[in-house]
Amino acid sequence: MQAPMLVLNQNTKRESGRKVQLGNIKAARCISDIIRTCLGPKAMLKMLMDPMGGIVMTNDGNAILREIQVQHPAAKSMIEISRTQDEEVGDGTTSVIILAGELLKVAEPFLVENMHPTVIIAAYRQALEDAIDIMRNGISVPVDTTNREQMIKIIKSSLGTKFMKGWNDLACGIALDAVNCVHMDDAGRKEIDIKRYAKVEKIPGGSIEDSEILDGVMFNKDVVHTGMKRKIENPRIVMLDCNLEYKKGESQTNMEFMQETDFRKILQLEEDYIKSICSDIIAMKPDLVLTEKGVSDLAQHFLLKAGISAVRRLRKSDMNRVARAVGGQIVHRTEELKEADVGTECGLFEIKKFGDEYFTFLTKCKSPKACTILLRGASKDVLMEVERNLQDAMNVARNVIMDPHLVPGGGAVEAALAHKLNEKSKAILGVGQWPYRALADALKIIPKTLMQNCGVNTIRTMTTLTAKHATEGNTWGVDGETGKIVDMNDFGVWDTFQVKAQVMKTAIETAILLLRIDDIVSGVKKQSDIDAEKMAGKFQSQNPEAPAED
Repeated sequence: MQAPMLVLNQNTKRESGRKVQLGNIKAARCISDIIRTCLGPKAMLKMLMDPMGGIVMTNDGNAILREIQVQHPAAKSMIEISRTQDEEVGDGTTSVIILAGELLKVAEPFLVENMHPTVIIAAYRQALEDAIDIMRNGISVPVDTTNREQMIKIIKSSLGTKFMKGWNDLACGIALDAVNCVHMDDAGRKEIDIKRYAKVEKIPGGSIEDSEILDGVMFNKDVVHTGMKRKIENPRIVMLDCNLEYKKGESQTNMEFMQETDFRKILQLEEDYIKSICSDIIAMKPDLVLTEKGVSDLAQHFLLKAGISAVRRLRKSDMNRVARAVGGQIVHRTEELKEADVGTECGLFEIKKFGDEYFTFLTKCKSPKACTILLRGASKDVLMEVERNLQDAMNVARNVIMDPHLVPGGGAVEAALAHKLNEKSKAILGVGQWPYRALADALKIIPKTLMQNCGVNTIRTMTTLTAKHATEGNTWGVDGETGKIVDMNDFGVWDTFQVKAQVMKTAIETAILLLRIDDIVSGVKKQSDIDAEKMAGKFQSQNPEAPAED
């Protein structure tokens, strides 16, 4: 008999076939079970502690999974899809995990009955195409993005499931104003860059009601000299990206002086250089100078004499926001300053003190294209959660402006798709119709989870919902507060088409990806680790009677 041949390294662990597929399904379901209670208005919060001892309290799917350390590769890819969903559309991070877990769960019986994964995958692909098509043409309704009341209603349905729901009107107003502020329409090309131009500044203290959106920007800086003005109306602002101090050598500079007057000359040259760059600035008659680099004591003296306030060491991102809010350009050399570079659209420069910190406010801007959201709250943890909620709300507003189509919320769109795909499956020939139908049933997990989180009888309510969709149209969904079946047209909970389409695509494609895997090779160790283990083994064999440690 032939001896077995070893191809893989002995230290690797290999699993293949059915065992891997069922293991992946189990891991994915485990991840989806963790955050199932985080869906809907009755969502529970999760409290997570990181290795450094910091605490995160949230019901945002992505924020929870980001903090969890997992070992299984399938679980890692599930966590990855939540991050993708967050980066792509900013909402639906919990739904996508729950749906992906359910899609894998309904595929399990087919694998056990020896159906080939490619048959299941083909059915899932077909169902995804049909679902997006039905959603786009049969369920979605267009929306007027200029109607403020309607837009606030849409954002409310996103915030209704979050910690901020007690301050719904305030948060929705802030989110909508921020998105409208940074919205740029350049010859038909829409651009809404929330990350870069809508900065959220968190200051502990006060209450959440004190939060506001500024018609301008603010940053955590004070003027460089105590004698400078801290409040200026209609300031002329010069923005620089250069040092207001003498040039220093890159590393080490050696100077050789032949006579004592030489040293005085060098000092005079440095002074003249600073005087010349300050006179370039003073010639523009600004009231405020902002620079990303340092301001020397001598430059402070010249600017103070001219009645100019200066703020130094601003971040690049803050400077870009200032430029978009007050007009003008960031200049890299003082000799190149011209009138067009001076920002004149700011109505008020003011420095305020919160706690021990000084903050610079540039507000009352005429038509700012960047803004700052000032958040106040009881503690750091509360502020972090409020910021996450606001980011979701801003993303919803951005999605509606980018693609102004809505679908009914509260699980209505999933129930409608389940009914329509079930009907469609009857026309499919061959074995493929079973996974297709199973996917349709899996979509019901979203309304089902909403019901479970409300504590109502799931089976009875689900049967009622299915009957409504079969007879009375596709806008019936679940009221997340009470668990009753309501018509979303009257109830007013709507989701953006873009979020729901992305949830479908991401969840189904992840299920397809995990079903495709039939082999996992793991545990490829470094040679140094293997040698260390061998040494430990030798030591153990030499000292078998070594006392065990208490």
